[in-house]
Amino acid sequence: MERRRNRHRAGLALAAGVLVLAGCGQPADGKDAKTGSEASAPAPAPAPASASASAKASAAPLKPGEVRIGGEVAKPYTLTLADLRKLPQSSAPVKFASAKGDQEHTYAGVPLYEVLKTAEPRFDQSKKNGQLRGVVAATGGGDYRAVFAWAELDPGFAKSQVLLAVSEDGVPFDDAAGPRLVVPQDTKGGRYVSELNQLWVGVVDPVVDGAK
Repeated sequence: MERRRNRHRAGLALAAGVLVLAGCGQPADGKDAKTGSEASAPAPAPAPASASASAKASAAPLKPGEVRIGGEVAKPYTLTLADLRKLPQSSAPVKFASAKGDQEHTYAGVPLYEVLKTAEPRFDQSKKNGQLRGVVAATGGGDYRAVFAWAELDPGFAKSQVLLAVSEDGVPFDDAAGPRLVVPQDTKGGRYVSELNQLWVGVVDPVVDGAK
């Protein structure tokens, strides 16, 4: 009988020893066993600087009159009417129908193609005429938006010249209103986007290839 009791006590002692050893790696108070300092979870890997900068730039609110150029471009940037006035100007007499009736004006400004080219659109050059897969979405006041095919803007394909206008009939636009998109080849003024604040460049491949 006494022998059984001794075996039982020995088993309990062995189990207690195992529990103590298992707890040595990480004490219950959360301190490192070797250094005695507070243990902490591994710090998350920092986001790449370029990704962080792009996220901040895209999230930053626009000031009145600013236009953000972004999307599938290597060099996104923001410009104003003051910036546009410093660039070589072109003029275009236009006629178009609008909700206010027929319009006839002369606009001065910068070719949209030149502004977008500065941002260096990322078209797939491994595709034949890869730029023809490109699209541009122009957004103005009140979330108004119009879309263009890249070929409409590229002088290598189109004869017309879409402008970012800085003035109408010789009268400069207010800096806080920003530029106006002018599309001389259009017979209606729907794509004459006023209070322009964003130009987005992209390609149709993800939409077309993902369509069911």
